[in-house]
Amino acid sequence: MASNVSKARARVCPLDIQAQIQLTPVQRAAAARVQDALVFSSVIVLKSDTGFGRTTTLREVWRGAGGAFIGMQEFVIRLEDRGQIEETLLDLMQSAITSHEVIFFDDLHLLQHVSDSMEYPRANLLEVVLTAALSRAEALGRKIVFGSDRGQLASAVAARAVVYSIEDFGKEDYEAIGRGVLGLKKMRALNIDRVFRYAPSLSAYQLKSAFNWFRNRATLDADSLIAYLTEHNMASNVDIEEVRPVSWKDLKGMDDLIHTLEAKIALPLENDQLAAELGLKPKRGVLLAGPPGTGKTTIGRALAHRLHSKFFLIDGTMIAGTCNFYERVEAVFQAAKKNAPSIIFIDDGDVLFEQNQERGLYRYLLTMLDGLESASAERVCVMMTAMDARCVPPAMLRSGRIELWLETRMPDEAARLEILAEKLALVPEPLRSTDAPFLARESRGLTGADLKAVIEDGKLLFAYDRAKGAQLKPVEDYFLEAIHSVRGNQRSYSRTQPPRVGGAPEVGFAGCLI
Repeated sequence: MASNVSKARARVCPLDIQAQIQLTPVQRAAAARVQDALVFSSVIVLKSDTGFGRTTTLREVWRGAGGAFIGMQEFVIRLEDRGQIEETLLDLMQSAITSHEVIFFDDLHLLQHVSDSMEYPRANLLEVVLTAALSRAEALGRKIVFGSDRGQLASAVAARAVVYSIEDFGKEDYEAIGRGVLGLKKMRALNIDRVFRYAPSLSAYQLKSAFNWFRNRATLDADSLIAYLTEHNMASNVDIEEVRPVSWKDLKGMDDLIHTLEAKIALPLENDQLAAELGLKPKRGVLLAGPPGTGKTTIGRALAHRLHSKFFLIDGTMIAGTCNFYERVEAVFQAAKKNAPSIIFIDDGDVLFEQNQERGLYRYLLTMLDGLESASAERVCVMMTAMDARCVPPAMLRSGRIELWLETRMPDEAARLEILAEKLALVPEPLRSTDAPFLARESRGLTGADLKAVIEDGKLLFAYDRAKGAQLKPVEDYFLEAIHSVRGNQRSYSRTQPPRVGGAPEVGFAGCLI
């Protein structure tokens, strides 16, 4: 036994990390920190998200340090005999501690996930086993290196360990992974800077999968690689095929708003080269305020079609107050940060916060808008729509959180004429020959959504008279009747709404509530 220990001690020697070409730069740096820590620390933890090379990094350190390496493969093989998680862990750890000076144990978090489950019948037993194993290791002068994800460590480990992390990949890491898959020649022809600017949070699994796809292709360029990543690795939570295709041209009479959206939102998200050169970032917090039917959701649809994998949605399908509401919201934010720069579009945000509900979401959004959570949060734009900004918590509207306040407004006569002419061009004669300027004058106070309803209702009224063989009226009369009907619906809706109470500023809303 003594000879085994002395051999293990002899193998704990400086590791030539630079020689391990299979490691990327951030992995080499993490390996060097763990190697140095073996000199002065008895319990070490290396953390990383899944897919960033934690196991590969630990195995490289193990090759130089020697000792025992226990991964999930070894654990599962022993588990088949023992049948219990804690007994299997204790058996493996005790055996390794007895025979080796240095023990590497990877994927500790997987055991923690099982032990921490509410349904698990042996709560806290894992902590007992870890405490016993670590105490025995300390008594014998052994060193233990754990691998784990970025979650919370078991308290028995956290109390004793020095903790290091594998940082997020930089473009040099992307390039190193690409060289390992494609070779130096192909990688030299690829603009890896552009790929990294577009997708700066990819894991090694995702990068290797993408590079392998192009391994047997004659050429590889940034455009084709970005297209592959967008389709396979950067999925939005929105099925774009299910979103009605719209664009800025569907926003009539709001050229100033479109100009602002292009300059302050779309440009930093779409032009990665200019964004990198000038340090451009989309606005952190954006409020789209205005009456129903004035284009707020249209803006969201247009952004979804333009940004694809960089657009994320929180809307009424996530029912506030349900057991998994916060879990789903958290998943949206995590995905958006991973795909940053990106947009989280919160539709009807005032409804979420009405009557001071959803304080948890409110506090979470404040953290995001203040940029306290992480550097990646600074590259996520939170865009929220509201029919009545007074229902949005005042603290969210504080300067610096909502950096951009945009108002959608009722279309004026020129905009109404443009909307009506566009809709009428799609209907058959004789409806197509309707006096559009006349309808535009008579439809004051109607939104774009209202005007769409007017055209559809007018067609139904015309069709009804034709179907029953009645004397047909001038086509304008059918649309006028539809206008009166839509106005009647508006009055009925207004009577059902309680008076609004709130402390948010009312700046600029007089013009919106025409």
